[in-house]
Amino acid sequence: MSTGSKDRNDLTTGSVWKKLLIFFLPIAAGTMIQQMYNAVDGLIVGRYVGTGALAAVGGSSAQIINVLVGFFVALTAGAAVVIGQIYGAGRKEDLSPAIGNSLAALGLFGLALMIFGLAASPWMLRVLNTPEETMEGAILYLRIYFAGVPFVMLLNMESSILRALGDSFHPFLYMVAGCVMNIVLDVLFVVAFGWGIAGVAVATVASQVLNMALLTWQLTRSRQEFRLTLHDLRLKGVYLKNMLRLGIPAGLQSSMYSVSNMIIQVAVNSLGTLVVASWAMSGKTDGIYWAVSNAMGAAITSFIAQNHGAGNRERVRECVRQSLIMDFAVTVLLSAFLMIAGIPMLRILTPDEAVVETTYRIMSYFVPFYFTWVLVEVLSAVLRGVGDAIRPVAIIGIGICLFRVIWIATVFAHYGTLFSLCLSYAVSWTITSIALVIYYRKGKWMNRRRMVDR
Repeated sequence: MSTGSKDRNDLTTGSVWKKLLIFFLPIAAGTMIQQMYNAVDGLIVGRYVGTGALAAVGGSSAQIINVLVGFFVALTAGAAVVIGQIYGAGRKEDLSPAIGNSLAALGLFGLALMIFGLAASPWMLRVLNTPEETMEGAILYLRIYFAGVPFVMLLNMESSILRALGDSFHPFLYMVAGCVMNIVLDVLFVVAFGWGIAGVAVATVASQVLNMALLTWQLTRSRQEFRLTLHDLRLKGVYLKNMLRLGIPAGLQSSMYSVSNMIIQVAVNSLGTLVVASWAMSGKTDGIYWAVSNAMGAAITSFIAQNHGAGNRERVRECVRQSLIMDFAVTVLLSAFLMIAGIPMLRILTPDEAVVETTYRIMSYFVPFYFTWVLVEVLSAVLRGVGDAIRPVAIIGIGICLFRVIWIATVFAHYGTLFSLCLSYAVSWTITSIALVIYYRKGKWMNRRRMVDR
């Protein structure tokens, strides 16, 4: 590997805030572009297929995808920490085998999930009390999406691998290519050919195949020590064990989020098709913040993993301080933007004024409280980076997921209003932030053994 390439990818040297910012920006830009694509996707579905189709694609279907696909995609976090720590420690001989193990595992998981999803889509939608008028479209969308799940798994794994190695630019570049292709195919299949929901789903799968192919090409063409070969694509016990040890808690956390959101979706469904469509639309708009916040978390985890692997404790602490400042600043700016520009954005996405009004009302219950999420995002990312997987997941699982379920069964069951439903988010963010700060300040997480010491 050339010295110049090593300097670009190495997050263990240089100014902390500059390296973190340069590494974070492509991830944030990529997620913003992806969110813009989601908004365009919502625009095409809402305007050319209808509000019912919007509810079919973005309601229960989205929740099922989040809970099932999200679990396995979250496993990439475990692999990324292992690979990042190996890279930071300079263990060149372990890189390609660890990368190949991760891709082989996710590919197998993807095939298994594809088979399950194709068979069980109708049953899962009925469990979520999906409105009958959206059932047929939701089943069609889910089955086409699950047919492409192996590609989703691999592209997420490959993106995580490159970021763990300090390369956030190429995943961004290839994501842009996939999003552009998706938009073009949406227009072609939905507007020109009139394929409706099927056109949206086929366009999504095709763009994921392109994204995965580009990422695979990037990994196989590399002349660096992490170049991927067919020989490396096999399961290996030591790498698989560490990947699962860190990845399964991350997957459980993702699933707990998704299960609590599915329970909330059942509550949303009880409020009627207008609220279902508006709830889905709110994800297309204030989802901008969540995309950027998740990008910050991904950047922090990779940064911490490399520096923990290299044994740079003071640099880890400095990363925490700089990350909190950056994330608070981004949160305040985006919150202000969403509240000011929310209605104009929504009117671009849908001509239905009732959906616009209801969606903005949902946003007003969420957006002003995003600042309470910053500590959860930053501290949980730091703890993942050092390999502390179990306790943070337990804190988040209880403080956010279990709390929301209890809230739905008590507060929402009593009041039955949209406001009482949305309030559970702000309260759970606050409780979880306090708990994570208490755990972080105890400092025991700094003594986690590195993957390279095992």
